[in-house]
Parts: sequence; C-alpha cells; structure tokens
Amino acid sequence: MMTINKILYPTDFSDHSHRALRHALFLARQYKATLHILHAVVLHGEDPYNPELHFPALDEVEKELEKKASERMLHMIQNSSVKDVSIVRAQERGVSPAPVILEYAVKNDIDLVVIGTHGRRGLRHLLMGSVAEEVVRMAPCPVMTVRHNGHVSETVKMDTIVVPVDFSEHSLKALSRAKEMAAVYDSRLQVLYVFDFPNYPAFYQSVENIVFDSIKRIENKSIDELKKFYAGAEGSDVKAEFHVLDGRASHEIVEFASKQHADLIVMATHGLTGLQHLLIGSVAEKVVRSAECPVLTIKSFR
Repeated sequence: MMTINKILYPTDFSDHSHRALRHALFLARQYKATLHILHAVVLHGEDPYNPELHFPALDEVEKELEKKASERMLHMIQNSSVKDVSIVRAQERGVSPAPVILEYAVKNDIDLVVIGTHGRRGLRHLLMGSVAEEVVRMAPCPVMTVRHNGHVSETVKMDTIVVPVDFSEHSLKALSRAKEMAAVYDSRLQVLYVFDFPNYPAFYQSVENIVFDSIKRIENKSIDELKKFYAGAEGSDVKAEFHVLDGRASHEIVEFASKQHADLIVMATHGLTGLQHLLIGSVAEKVVRSAECPVLTIKSFR
C-alpha cells in the first residue's frame, strides 16, 4: 500500500510548474496529505524573478529573491482552492534547484514529489539538462512529472493509466502502485509490455515469415504472462487491458500513451546513477522527457 502523508510541490512560479499544482492538490485531498510548496532560491538559475542584475550585493539579491518568492507563493495559494488542504510553505537556498528539492525531500520525509517539466528536447535539453529528470533519477520517493502543454485545466482527469512492465520486480512494484492510483482516480489500466525483436537486413527475405510467426507467438505468450503478472501484483482489483508491442521501449511507450489518450503513465525506474546511468541511460527519463501526459515514476529501491 502506497502511504502518502506528505507531498512536495516544487515551483518556480512559471506556467510549466502551475499545471503540476492541480495534480498535487488533487492527490493531497485524496490521501489527506500535507502539501509542501517549495521554492528554491537560486542565484544563477533560470528564474524570471531573479533580480541579480539589478542588485549587485549578494545578500541584497538573496533577500530580494526571497521576498519576491514569498509574494508569489502567497498569490498562488490565494488563487487556488486550498482551504481544505494542509499547506506548508518553504523557501530554501541553493546553487541549483534539483539539489535543493532532493535535500528538502529527504529532510522532511516526503512521500511523493509532484513537479512540472519544461519538456525540452534536442540540443537545448542536452546543454541545459532537466531539473525534473535529475529529481526523477535521485529522489528517494515516487515522482510525478507533469508536462506543460499550453492548457491548464481546473480539474484533474485520469480516465486512462498506462503501465509499462518488463516482468521484473521493479515493474511489479510499479504495477501495484498503478492499481492503487487507478482506484484513487477511478481509472482503467492499460498494461503494456514492449519487446525488442532482432532486426534482420532486408535481403534476408527467406526468414520474413519465420520472423512474423515468431513475433506473433511472443505476443500471444506475453499476453498470457501479462495477465498472470497483473494478478500477482498487490493493489485494488481495477479494470485492465493488456497490450504487447515490438520496438524500442521508450518510443513505443510514448506512442502508445498518445494513441490511448492516456492521462497518466506509471512506471518503474531502476535508479541508476553515475557512469552506469551515463552509459545505459534511462527509459523512464526518456518517457518523462517526451510524454505529453503526466508520468509517475516508482523507485526500485523504496
């Protein structure tokens, strides 16, 4: 059972982060959790309210940043329906947002982080990185990333939840959490398994039928195994459908979620760091970067 007593919502007061507030408030109400609203006061970050250029003295810069952040946070709360939610407002200083968020999560025993993502891709993402991805990679608790798509709805709709699995213990835990989330949102689950079948050169036409037959057998067997895997996962007994696709996992997950008009993706992240992460990468982070809908990542070690 996923216990959520404390939810952390980091904000930089941008439109990107505002959409995540709706989800944070919804979950705080559903779980009767305390919502921690955190702003990282960062001197050299991408903060549109950073007065650094106008205040040459460092201590004055920090005080002005904190004052503006406090005003913005109060304004944000006053313009949201939060009367029935317990709110903790916090500001923490740091050299960059992600370490501030991670340290606050550990220090305050946060159970879930809900964070907006700018959805950068290509060269800009490569050069600038992503606060959300660093939090996904390093946070000790589940993280929900919410991408800004230009429209902020007043209500949270979660009719369809996609759960990619690979039959590992990591994904079994994520599937259990997805069942719980589906019960909270009254959603239907779409359980997905993606396998990467070997690609043969075009001149190997003689094996074309063999390959096709092999894929069909894998798909049929995988559907049966998915149903067993689902039955073995803890959580509420919610409606579920089962799907098997062939291809690169991150691409197929994002494409499938789009075609299903998914409202949420729930998936495991193996929590790789350092050189291992650099060499292997993370399917979860690629999905976080590309998916149009929110993504809830479940850590394998918690």
